[in-house]
Amino acid sequence: MPQRHILLITTDQQRFDTIAAAGAGHVLTPHLDWMCDRGIRFTRAYADSPICGPSRHTIMTGRHAFHQQVNFNCWEPTPIDPRTTLAGLLTTSGFQTRAEGKMHFKTERNHLGFEHMELLADYYREMARHGRPLPMDTGLGQNEMVPAIGTVHENDSLTRWIATRTCDLLDTRDPLRPFFCFTSFSKPHPPFDPPLSFWQLYANRTMPEAIVGDWSRDAETIAPGLRDLSLVLNSADRFPPETLRDARRAYHALITHVDYSIGHILARLRELNLLDDTTIIFTSDHGDLLGDHRLGGKTVFLEGSAHLPFIVVPAKGVIDDSLRGTTCDTLACLADVMPTLLGTVGVAMPEGRDGLDLLAVARGERAGREVLHGEALAHHMVLEGRYKYIFCSAGPAELLFDLAADPHETRDLVRAGTHPAELARLRGLLLARLQESCHPAGKDGRLQADRPTPVPRASRGSWPGFHSLVHPNDVCH
Repeated sequence: MPQRHILLITTDQQRFDTIAAAGAGHVLTPHLDWMCDRGIRFTRAYADSPICGPSRHTIMTGRHAFHQQVNFNCWEPTPIDPRTTLAGLLTTSGFQTRAEGKMHFKTERNHLGFEHMELLADYYREMARHGRPLPMDTGLGQNEMVPAIGTVHENDSLTRWIATRTCDLLDTRDPLRPFFCFTSFSKPHPPFDPPLSFWQLYANRTMPEAIVGDWSRDAETIAPGLRDLSLVLNSADRFPPETLRDARRAYHALITHVDYSIGHILARLRELNLLDDTTIIFTSDHGDLLGDHRLGGKTVFLEGSAHLPFIVVPAKGVIDDSLRGTTCDTLACLADVMPTLLGTVGVAMPEGRDGLDLLAVARGERAGREVLHGEALAHHMVLEGRYKYIFCSAGPAELLFDLAADPHETRDLVRAGTHPAELARLRGLLLARLQESCHPAGKDGRLQADRPTPVPRASRGSWPGFHSLVHPNDVCH
């Protein structure tokens, strides 16, 4: 039997609706389209904590971020035994393991079981060491949504460097061992600064208009807790339509740049006769609202922020060929990455993890999950069947959507008062989970608000992600 390899590809801040083969005709994604044709696309995949650091810890541990007391990028980490992570288990099982790109672990150089790791900071160090042009020298911060043009040629970009370093593993790997590579692209996370050639691809392309609901027609009436981070990071609520369209063009140009860079990796896999024997997962850590409901960024559990692209391309022999090119609507999340990949190479999943082997679900060998919970800062979600319930303790705010009838979340059923039974049931499911974990938002047998009054914009201490390039780190995108 040939060796079976693993390639995990993630992007940063890529929405679910950004793959042409999945119906997004406004974006150019030929290599993601190929993955859809060759694998299984999971149409209902969500981030259980739609923020960079928590999502990456979920991927590496197979546990929901809120079960690890990790629900934001700044936390005091509980030590993780590197032998029990996705990388550590594969290293112990004889895999050559390598990580390329944005990891955003605590601490920055924590390998979490990888034998070798190269971070975004290493790219900046390499560019400086060889006297190359200064990347990301636009003056924009790491969360601002206004568009810009990249300050280096596409071949010198961070996106291309991550792909090139992945190809380096393929070219120099130990042929006696299978490999696991985590290729983690830092785009399309802001700044929205595609190389000029990719901006030109989108300069005249029509972008989907931002979505506005009956609960988000006026930015000032949106519950404060739902719009706090957007006001702090990007102020998307005051973008005129022309600026928002250009921001969306730049964002999608970054996705296409990532896609074309993935093409280099796929080509090298095929040239080395490794492609058929490699299982590939493609997903993202969270999405970006891109002005939907007058909001930008992530963290909240609205579709643009929490709903993910998620494609599994199994190695030859892992699934029946009749499943290739299909979709699966089971509820999926980032905790499923670990058991799904381990299952393709016969490595046992440790006890006490939250993830499911999605290929086993697709093959009909086990049931999928019926309910998915999410938590990030003051934001909570319960997703059951066609209904999504969102509770934000800051404000407070409640939203209920029927995603089958209203996939864009334009009609709030709490406001409408039309689904009292569904609202009561999902409230109860959330309260039970919060009480089980002794969360303060669930004390005294009811959902608790922790800030009853809105805070003016000027009092929020806006921080759009300023970053100096004097000391680049693992969040310089």
